[in-house]
Amino acid sequence: MSNTEFPSDIFVSLQDLLRLEHHARNFSFLAKKQKVRSVLGGKHASKLRGRGLDFEEVRNYVAGDDIRNIDWKVTARTQKTHSKVFSEEKEKPALIFVDQSKTMFFGSQKKTKSVVAAELAAMVAFRILKEGDRVGGIVFGTEGVDIVFPKRDRKNILRFLEKIVYRNQQLKNHVELKFEIQLKEMLAKMRNIVTHDFLIFIISDFQRYSPEVIKAIKLLSQHNDVICAKIFDPMERDIPVIKYVAGDRQKQILVDGTNQKLRKNFKEGFEKDYSGFEAQMKKHQIPIFLLDTISDVDVQLKEILKGGRI
Repeated sequence: MSNTEFPSDIFVSLQDLLRLEHHARNFSFLAKKQKVRSVLGGKHASKLRGRGLDFEEVRNYVAGDDIRNIDWKVTARTQKTHSKVFSEEKEKPALIFVDQSKTMFFGSQKKTKSVVAAELAAMVAFRILKEGDRVGGIVFGTEGVDIVFPKRDRKNILRFLEKIVYRNQQLKNHVELKFEIQLKEMLAKMRNIVTHDFLIFIISDFQRYSPEVIKAIKLLSQHNDVICAKIFDPMERDIPVIKYVAGDRQKQILVDGTNQKLRKNFKEGFEKDYSGFEAQMKKHQIPIFLLDTISDVDVQLKEILKGGRI
């Protein structure tokens, strides 16, 4: 496939994603490693469980055992006090959902949203693997959905990245999809993959998500750690100060970007939509942050996680 057919920054290549591995350092998604000012810090860190404890066995109570670990059912049955014993959980499996549907195929200055989403997914996958955990992903594309089950294996990440590239390059095709139906079906499949104490990383522009889809995300967060990354293009928030024609395959409109009131209302509409979605997520202690299509993803991510920009 030629570079002319898939130009850089509009589409992504496997080589581009593999080169991001060396950027997957100096940040973490584990709660104990979050700075206070980080978007994942503070009250959200209590939601991010990090590595926890696995139940191992029940044994006779020994003086000094935490009374909170007493197994009252076994104690009642045997008439002797028994305690639950836990061992440290050795890993925290992760599942990365990356949106490569039609609304992601937009970029006004540097990169498309779909490219930024792909780059972020690659960096997150490599970072999680470096921390010793299983990682897999779901790629939601215009022409289908791919599922890569979590494994502690670099080859598994390679398969995941190949699926991202495949769905990303399909965006050049003009295919209509039943977005809401397919997305809800995909979320149902996701609930069959994750059990509990997963890290679920959702990367999308969140433009067409119905209340049912938002509800599904909240349900996933009940027994798992969910982090949302909203990818946006500056033109979705700020209208250029020029007159121009915008349109799709069905219609076109003339946009007067010199109209100050129009620009103000447009920006306020974006911020209102995002604030509403952010409030819904934070109500359930689901961290969410913004990434734009202009700055390098690794720079933005590290700045967000250290608390420099939310």
